[in-house]
Amino acid sequence: MLPHDPPPPERLTVLHVSQPVDGGTARVVADLVRSQAAAGLRVVVAAPPGGTLHVEAAVAGAEVALWPAHWTAETALTDTRRLARLIRRTRPHLVHSHGSRAGFAARLAVRGRIPTIHQPHRWRFEGPGGAAARAWERYAARWTDRVLCVSEAQRARATAAGLRARWVVVPNGVDPRRCAPAEDTDRDALREALPALCDTVPPGAPLVVCVARLCPRKGQAVLLRAWPEVAAAVPGARLVLVGDGPDRAALHRAAPDGVLFAGAADSALPWYRAADLVVLPSRWEGMPLVPLEAMACGRPVVLADTGGVRECVPADAAEECLVPPGDPAALARAVTALLADPERRSALGGRLREHVATAHDVRRTAGAVLNVYRELLAVPPVLAVERAVR
Repeated sequence: MLPHDPPPPERLTVLHVSQPVDGGTARVVADLVRSQAAAGLRVVVAAPPGGTLHVEAAVAGAEVALWPAHWTAETALTDTRRLARLIRRTRPHLVHSHGSRAGFAARLAVRGRIPTIHQPHRWRFEGPGGAAARAWERYAARWTDRVLCVSEAQRARATAAGLRARWVVVPNGVDPRRCAPAEDTDRDALREALPALCDTVPPGAPLVVCVARLCPRKGQAVLLRAWPEVAAAVPGARLVLVGDGPDRAALHRAAPDGVLFAGAADSALPWYRAADLVVLPSRWEGMPLVPLEAMACGRPVVLADTGGVRECVPADAAEECLVPPGDPAALARAVTALLADPERRSALGGRLREHVATAHDVRRTAGAVLNVYRELLAVPPVLAVERAVR
């Protein structure tokens, strides 16, 4: 299964194995694929059907391999055997798994025979059924050359949970050129272009946007509990929840006046640009892309201070941007303070955009990951970091 000699850089083959096929993880994988294909690597992406990952990976220059995993206890070994056959067929020099389920199958299929990087994106053991996930992560660390965390907080939580691994921390990044801001004078036109807003939000109304899957982990229920206080303090304010998920019906029932449900969106960028403020009230995170994308668009953010979220924002903006998770009163105060002060919002948005451009440019992320590959494979640098993303 494993070639005997390290390949020359231009023939290096990397296999990305991902269980998530949409959302933030899929965007991270697509960004890595884009950078690695541009750097001359042969890149293969194995993922289940559905979602957007297959199309994004193919457009980015990867070979796409359908991996029909079903993710039940009964099919776990079958899923792993299918992946092992795919690995034998594609003959990668390095395997990079994304998400806990893909990490389970990939590491069990490879068992240390090929250099392996596992990137959890978020720890599954922080959610329901955490004990089993924690036990598996501890066991699988023996077959993992590097565990790639997206924040120092994520690494620290794993260490506290008893995981012993060879860690590397590479913060998530976004492309500031793709996430270019819009002029404030264009805000009404941007809103008119969004069908969910054009007939329901008056011109100039203060607009808060939350972009996330509608599920307990993302904490929209906390935001809905906070909203009546915001609406009372800022007349005419509107809140839009962008996304879909299992909590949609329950959140609809709990929603007070002034809350709109936009459903899933092909791209969140128009929503960031139309917003006055972007909010993410998550219960736990690794390092989410939503605040990074919103900040790159020049938008101020209010975020639940959980996991690696604090590492998204500059230290001098933490007091304005961060609130305790699960605290609707604190969330309402932070949102109200920014909605009521346009000059403060504008200044904060500019500072956050500069921070993302400096600390969270996807080219830095891509270059750091390429350096991890180079270290594991003992080959010269693949190509200069500045060529990683074009």
